[in-house]
Amino acid sequence: MPISHRLLAVSVAVMWGLNFIAIDASLGQFPPFLLVALRFAIIAVPTVLLVPRPQVPLRWLLGYGIGFGTLQFLFLYWGMAVGMPTGLASLVLQSSAPFTVLLGAVAFRDRVTARQLAGLGAATLGLAVVGWSQAHAAALAPFLLVLAGGFGWAIGNVSNARAKAPNPLHLTLWMSVVPPVPMFVLSLVVEGPGAITAAFAPGPHMVPALVGLAYTVLIGTVVGSGVWTWLMTRHPAGVVAPFSMLVPVVGLSASAVLLGEEIAVPTAIGAALVIGGVLWGALRKATAPALVGTEETPAPPSTRETVGS
Repeated sequence: MPISHRLLAVSVAVMWGLNFIAIDASLGQFPPFLLVALRFAIIAVPTVLLVPRPQVPLRWLLGYGIGFGTLQFLFLYWGMAVGMPTGLASLVLQSSAPFTVLLGAVAFRDRVTARQLAGLGAATLGLAVVGWSQAHAAALAPFLLVLAGGFGWAIGNVSNARAKAPNPLHLTLWMSVVPPVPMFVLSLVVEGPGAITAAFAPGPHMVPALVGLAYTVLIGTVVGSGVWTWLMTRHPAGVVAPFSMLVPVVGLSASAVLLGEEIAVPTAIGAALVIGGVLWGALRKATAPALVGTEETPAPPSTRETVGS
């Protein structure tokens, strides 16, 4: 992988890590379910008008849109809105990696290596430590909501992998067509017309909220996902995917610097276990000949993930 491509992968991790700061700013004005609907509606309208529908089975397109687009961000935004610290949200969302391995093994009988199991165990232990520290801080419910978002992301991962889209970027864009309608309905029923109307009223939080929404749509989704997809089409998933572990590093660091969030010692230990476990599980031994996930033999579709926030 050339150094220029590595720098691109790092830049995407930075974009996605800062995206959690943008989400936090948007949640200052918009209720969470409405914000999810707005985020994807802005992408869905031009997609339907300008982008050809990907030639993939409808069930995998819907599975990708429901898992990655709807469930992931429903629970992530909900968790952040009710008190999940921004930096920790970027970390706990990485639970999608062990969830993806488990879901693929249980539902589709994907092969799980000893290295993946070891990484899965370390990441799970790290999440348990983070959950324990959050429970002591009276923030267990937001932690569980973001954890549910990680599971939604895993559903999207396995659906995306099995769609086998000829043009992955088109699939990513068309995934955005699925969430807006159910999320607008959910917002109307749960948050209510009054909250929706108030969200569009001019106020001190409107400018940062709109800037955050614009960043999420343009930088976090279009640019970030576009560059990531471009890299995935040129390198094995096992080479590109580990760079996603920089996302919570950026998210935690940016939240500490920009939002003044403190990282307790147990949380830092849990974070190290999660990041190390996921990274270890994603690596492949370079010494084995014709190894899956190396330059010689591309990784199977089940290992591919669309990363984002």
